[in-house]
Amino acid sequence: MIPYYRYKPGVYFTATFIITYTLWFAGAYLSFQDDSGLYMLLMIPGLMAPFLVSLFMISTSKNSDLKKDFINRLINLRLIRPKVLLAFFIIMPLTVLVSIFLSLPFGGSTSQFQFAEGYSFSSGFVPAFLTLLLAATFEELGWRGYAFDSLQSRYTFFTASLIFGILWSLWHFPLIFVKDMYQYEIFHENIWYAVNFFVGVIPMGVIISWICIKNGKSVLAAILIHVSINFLQEALQMTQFAKCIETVVITAVAAIILASDKKMFFSKEHLDAERI
Repeated sequence: MIPYYRYKPGVYFTATFIITYTLWFAGAYLSFQDDSGLYMLLMIPGLMAPFLVSLFMISTSKNSDLKKDFINRLINLRLIRPKVLLAFFIIMPLTVLVSIFLSLPFGGSTSQFQFAEGYSFSSGFVPAFLTLLLAATFEELGWRGYAFDSLQSRYTFFTASLIFGILWSLWHFPLIFVKDMYQYEIFHENIWYAVNFFVGVIPMGVIISWICIKNGKSVLAAILIHVSINFLQEALQMTQFAKCIETVVITAVAAIILASDKKMFFSKEHLDAERI
């Protein structure tokens, strides 16, 4: 966080939600009007909203340190701790494999361990893999560029992570109305699968926030993590029931991280420093 700069989380999240929701609900309507996929012309700008609002608030600020800090966290590779990232890239695939394994006694098929032949959603004229890549990039440029710091300037890391996870989850809400999007598909398969998606985003937000902090708040590290999560969820023939189990497993991982790093999660030192 930047000394002598007053973050505005209320302004940031209000603007981001208004822009995204307006564009995505309009895109949802258009997605049912024809098969040209032109609704993505509204979906992509809505996806970029977290970054665009972040960029606006940083660039219009009179605090030069805020601008320098954003650029540094975006391009400075020395902030990244390879061991922390390596641990993540080992643990997250394991959560998927463990979740599939735990689904077997409940009738889950071993075919879930096989690689998926395609993507579980469609995104108009934009290739699915590109949508996953753009989503991770533009989201984290905003979430880590300004959003999370704005929350942490007012709350402990634990509270900021929890609030962020909830807001991040709710930000996806319009997608359940967009034809052929992943959230739309699972909502129409079973409403509880959609509920599971929104619930699962919350502990994942806590995990990503923690890893980002451990990597010097590197925006690039956050993007790499988010990209890997997006593609990992599409890699295997994992059923939605197994993904419900995965939410429990991920929550357990988040709880373990919380218990092992309580000092950082509940420290108020940065809040005291802000008041000085």
